[in-house]
Amino acid sequence: MTRVLFVTSEVHPLVRTGGLADVSASLPEALGHIGYDINILLPGYPEALKLTRDTGALHKARLWVDSYDVNLWQTRLPGTAVTLWVVDCAQLFGRSGNPYTNSKGQPWKDNARRFQLFAKVGAKIALGKAGLSWTPELVHCNDWQSALLPIYLELIPDRPSTVFTIHNLASQGLFPRDTFRNLGLPEHLWSYDLLEFKGQLAFIKGGLVFSDRITTVSPAYAEEIQHPEFGCGLENLLHQRRHELAGILNGIDTRTWNPENDPHIPHHFGSEDIKSKRLCRFQLQRDLGLEQTESPLFCFVGRLVERKGLDWLLDILPALFRRGCKLALLGDESSHREPGTQESGSEERKYEGELAKLARQWPLRLSVTFEYDEGLAHRITAGSDMLLMPSRFEPCGLNQLYSLRYGTVPIVHQVGGLRDTVFDASDSSSKRPNGFCFDIPDASAFLATIERALRFYENRRAWRRLQENAMTGDYSWNHSARLYSDLYQNILAERQHAIWD
Repeated sequence: MTRVLFVTSEVHPLVRTGGLADVSASLPEALGHIGYDINILLPGYPEALKLTRDTGALHKARLWVDSYDVNLWQTRLPGTAVTLWVVDCAQLFGRSGNPYTNSKGQPWKDNARRFQLFAKVGAKIALGKAGLSWTPELVHCNDWQSALLPIYLELIPDRPSTVFTIHNLASQGLFPRDTFRNLGLPEHLWSYDLLEFKGQLAFIKGGLVFSDRITTVSPAYAEEIQHPEFGCGLENLLHQRRHELAGILNGIDTRTWNPENDPHIPHHFGSEDIKSKRLCRFQLQRDLGLEQTESPLFCFVGRLVERKGLDWLLDILPALFRRGCKLALLGDESSHREPGTQESGSEERKYEGELAKLARQWPLRLSVTFEYDEGLAHRITAGSDMLLMPSRFEPCGLNQLYSLRYGTVPIVHQVGGLRDTVFDASDSSSKRPNGFCFDIPDASAFLATIERALRFYENRRAWRRLQENAMTGDYSWNHSARLYSDLYQNILAERQHAIWD
């Protein structure tokens, strides 16, 4: 049974700011089902430590790392058989709220130190220096928060193999030059070929340069990030490592997201009997104070930032409302900027203000909820007719997969994982059309595609076939977990061969 240490800064349901948390819960469980001994390593945020207390977790080790007192606790990820290790360092992780920012949306000043320590603890476990009876054969790191870990393993001859997954290349973990010095990193790493990026320390380059393999969360995104439009300045490095780069599409937890037994929705339905979806729509409209009409109900669930196409959405909404259409909008809980991204809290507040103003102008057509609510996300997904997802870029996207599962037809900008999962109803070459796509990145193309979908919506038989295609697709982790398994085994075989040579 292959042993894997899965290192992540988020895991659902303990801490979540985006899709990383969902993947960090579902992928390890799926790998466990096919025979992997996989343990998750998570920072000791208050929510995680509460779990350790509530479940009678085992105290596995006490470590001194860079003069910090660190305790390692072992429990199970809720609802699974997956082992969870929690890095308890109150000085660095014992803070409530967002794991990366304070209550004002400002990055914690010691984020670099926090996640350096997290990586060092991971390295101690990986090298058998944490006093545990378990050591991994492979370490799977995720995003910039764990990207220093492969550096600490690089020069060890019998180290585990390493995989680094990019969930969002725009999130790079950027810090000033002084931070590089303060962390005590070897001076030779300050090179554009290594950790330096435009005069800053880029944590993410630790994973991109030093890992045995790089993955990202969809095949299309793996190709896109090798080019300037989506490469965020790292396209040349990724192109150089293209033979070690793979795109593996994310899946979703099809037990949690299942319209046939979802406890969050008022009426259950399935692909063979979808009538109760209409009842979900009327209940949702009633709950949100929207008009009780048969006119189409759109939804948007996600971060309120430009990269999610909020400016395009705001441009086209008045035209939709004049046609009698409605929109249920739910902001993602990541309302604060994550360090190293191009997003800002002020940007999000700007869009919140514009949406609130529009909701006052169209109170029966637009409902806006800015604080994320998991149950409401399920009810909106179940009760809406169409999902609007005009992302400027989208590494994979999960909301379109949730919507497909619930027969809520997605309208998407054809980029990244959206290109890999949504197939246009007007494309005669598509064997399984399940939505609508636009290629030109502007509001006009977005609106034209919505209007095309509305015309399609009027043909009830054709719309029903579209919903059936959407709902009967396989969005589980089964296939993707097998692809990760193949990747793991290839890396391990290559490393074993290299050691013997």
